This record gives sequence, C-alpha cells and structure tokens, in this order.
Amino acid sequence: MTWDEVDWASLERLRALFLRSEPVREPYWRNLSDLASYDFTYAQRIAWKWGAALSELQRLGWSPPPGPLLDWGCGSGVASRCVVDAFGPEAFPEVRLHDRSALAMQFASRRARDRFPGLRAEPDPLGQGPCTTLVISHVLNELHRDDLPRLLESVRSAHCVLWLEPGTHACSRGLITLREQLRSEFHLVAPCPHRQACGLQVADRESDWCHFFAKAPTEAFTDGEWVQFGRRAGIDLRSLPYSWLVLDRRPVAEWSPDRARVVGLPQSFKPYTRLDACHSGGPDGAAAVDRLEIAKRADPGLHRRLRESPPPPEIPRPR
Repeated sequence: MTWDEVDWASLERLRALFLRSEPVREPYWRNLSDLASYDFTYAQRIAWKWGAALSELQRLGWSPPPGPLLDWGCGSGVASRCVVDAFGPEAFPEVRLHDRSALAMQFASRRARDRFPGLRAEPDPLGQGPCTTLVISHVLNELHRDDLPRLLESVRSAHCVLWLEPGTHACSRGLITLREQLRSEFHLVAPCPHRQACGLQVADRESDWCHFFAKAPTEAFTDGEWVQFGRRAGIDLRSLPYSWLVLDRRPVAEWSPDRARVVGLPQSFKPYTRLDACHSGGPDGAAAVDRLEIAKRADPGLHRRLRESPPPPEIPRPR
C-alpha cells in the first residue's frame, strides 16, 4: 500500500470507534481495505511500541522456546509479525491468527505469509488450542465480559506470554491485576525486576501506573505523509506509551536488588530528576516502587541519561 491508496474515511471511522469509552461490539472491519489502511498507519504505531519491548527482551538475552505462536485478538497481525521478525521465523513452525473478525484473520494470515515466505500462518477461529508462544496486543480495552476467561485459558496453556497494551492508567492497572493472578504460575521476564507482589498495589499509589515509552522513528517527524497523518488523526506521533508483561514457565534470572527499573517518564528539573524506580531491595527484601529525586551534582552522567527519550530502562538503586 502507498499513502495515495489510504482510505481516509475508513481511518476516521475507525478512530471514532477507538475513542469510545466502552468496548465496541460491532465489527471494526467492513472490508479488507479497512484493514490495509489501518495496518499502514495506526498499526505502525503499535509496531514501534513492540519494537521497544522486543529490544528490551533481546537486551535481557531472552527468547521464546521454539514452537507454535498464537496471536490472540490479532487485528491486522502487526504484533505477531513484530515478534517473528525479532526472533526469526525459524523459531515458529506455525503461526495462528485468532480474532472475532474473519476478515482480520484472513488479512493477518496473508500479511504474515507475504512478510515471511514459507511461514505457515493460518486463521484460528477458536484461539483455544495449546501454543508455545502467546502474543496479545491492545485487547484489554476491547474485551467483552465473556472474553477474559477464554483469554486466560489460552494464557495458562502457553509456555510463554508476550502481552502489550496501551500505556493508559486503566490498561496498566488491568495488567497489574492479571500479573498478580499469574505470578505464582509463571516466571516474570519483563518489565518487572522481581516476582513479588507489585509495588504499586499499596495504599496511596492507586493513581500511579506501570508504563513506558517507545521512541518513534525519524520518519515520523521528517516524512510529510506521516506528519499529515498525525494531524488528520489528531495524535501526537512522539507519544508512544505502553504497558507490557512477559511471562515464561522456564526459570529466568532475577535482577539484583542493587538495580532498579525506571517506571514511566522521569521529570527533569535543572538541579535534579524525579522518577519512580521499581526494585526488590525494600525492607526485608520486599518489592517497592520508590519515588526518587536524583541530584545532578551527585551523578551528572545518570542525570543526563535520564533526560533522554526514552530514558534508560534500569539504574543503580540509590541508597
């Protein structure tokens, strides 16, 4: 697809659906052109978020075990394509695409085969069979009441789960709730530096949420077509917040209590930087999310790195 082929009326209709406060019950997709226009535009912003998360997994030295991949709630299939691209099609003998829309499954399957010739990619209308790697992307704010139990069945039948959601308060809190339900069954790969109860599940932190920021590619600001898309869609292409959770049944190396995970976006001031840091070095080894102020004069290099966008994912835990 090219920018000249984008169906702007379709994108405006989809945007109106996305902005609803309640789950959408009617089908998003009226035809394959809807999916193609979405995949060429909105879905790329999701791909940029997945790129940041997958780069973090590669930095940690993690990769999924070989076996089938299920993309649950696939939409145009951008999430599973990002995962296959990151770890290589040889890691996935089969990719199954599940969605309540038959059009979406058809489109996502075809796009996966086009992107990775020789890959076996097929629709999966039920989405309930066992899989090695389960990919879930941007579904929490769209689930109907009876969808979550079915989704959790798929989660519990998987060997590893890669789950990424918009970085909103509601979606983050939803993921935290699911993390607490699942942390005794899985090892936590990311973003958590520990397997204990979430440090935001305490009094006075209800308004906070666990989210991170991806960096948009240069063309989002220099390519006139992307600039026009951002204006017409009414979105800031520079803002790419996301929340995520990666689970694995295999043991994973836990972080040192001397390291902390930067949560959200640090606030930079001239003399200091304020941030939330998640770590397992609290009293008696308990997990905590501490609000810290790091003075510039104490560590000028760290202060400078924290001003970057996105900031470094981890820092030494201040004493």
